[in-house]
Formats: sequence, C-alpha cells, structure tokens
Amino acid sequence: MVGKKPTDKVSDHETRFLQAFDEYNDALFRHAFIRISNREKAVDLVHDTYTKVWSYIRDGYEIDNFRPFLYKVLNNLIIDEYRRRKEVSLDAMLEQEGVDEGSFDDLTESSVEVLAATIDGKKAFGLLAEIPDQYREVITLRFIDQLGPKEISELIEESENVISVRLHRGLRLLRQKIEAQNELAEEKRKARARKQ
Repeated sequence: MVGKKPTDKVSDHETRFLQAFDEYNDALFRHAFIRISNREKAVDLVHDTYTKVWSYIRDGYEIDNFRPFLYKVLNNLIIDEYRRRKEVSLDAMLEQEGVDEGSFDDLTESSVEVLAATIDGKKAFGLLAEIPDQYREVITLRFIDQLGPKEISELIEESENVISVRLHRGLRLLRQKIEAQNELAEEKRKARARKQ
C-alpha cells in the first residue's frame, strides 16, 4: 500500500490528497461520529487523520489507495480515544467477555447479508451504541461505510472469518434488541388500549 517516492512527485500526491479529502471527508466524519457519539470529537479525529496522512505524504511516502489508508489511520485514532476514555484495551474487553471470535467457520457473506436484511435499518442505527464496540465497528464499516469483508479484514487486521463472525453476532444482537423494543412497544400499546 505504501512506499518511498522521490520528492519531485509531491505535487501529484498533494493533488490526490486534496481529491481524497473532498471525496471521503463526509464519510470519515460519519464513521467517527457513529463510533464516538460526540460531534466535536469526531471532527477532531477526522482532522487529526488528515493531518497525519498529510505529514506522511510530505515525508515522501506514496499512498496507492487513499480510502483504506484513511480509514486505517482514523480507526487507529478511534482506538486510541477509547483507550484514553476507558483505560482498557479492546483486547482486554474481548477477554472479559470470553468470546472466541474464530469459532464459526461456516459463516458466509451471504448468511450475514440475509441476517442484515431482517433488521430494520433505522431502529438498528439507533441501537448501535448499545452493542459492544467490536461488533459496532464491523457493522459500521460494512453497512454504513460500505466496505467489503476483505477491506474490513485488512483495516482492522483480523481474518475475514473473524469479521464474518463479528458481523453475524452483532446483527443478531441488534435483532434481539429490536425485537425486545417492539415487544415493549406492543405491551404499552395494549395497556393504553385497555385503559380506553
């Protein structure tokens, strides 16, 4: 993805950087905002992402494909932010839950897509904050940022199998939360009807 380039090509890289800024700025902000749930911090993280990438280019490095590179830098900053907030690494969170992410070899992209199709999008979006971060991250990357499992795998440095498992489990959690929310709403509706 990267390599050293002579400094005489800096203007071409600057042009590509500006194009990448125009093309991906809004998507990166949405991604950061969904992950962090704080508008000002999301703006700061996207700004820091572009600053780091700009410094990288100014140091003479070439970026072949800006989109995954920008997401990688942003995700690293988000992870740093979580670590600052919670003072607990994401690895420790996985250990605490006792989740074995590599245990489902039979999951396929199509089974994840079928599961996703059964979830109400608006309700799911509202409930994303209520599921563990490792699931929220891959769901956000897959369905909001429209990245494929291979791109997500490269981005967060996990196998495609792990990505599929997390998507499947995360979507299942969202579906359970939506069903519980629907049941509660139905109970409230029936209670109001009885009172009338």
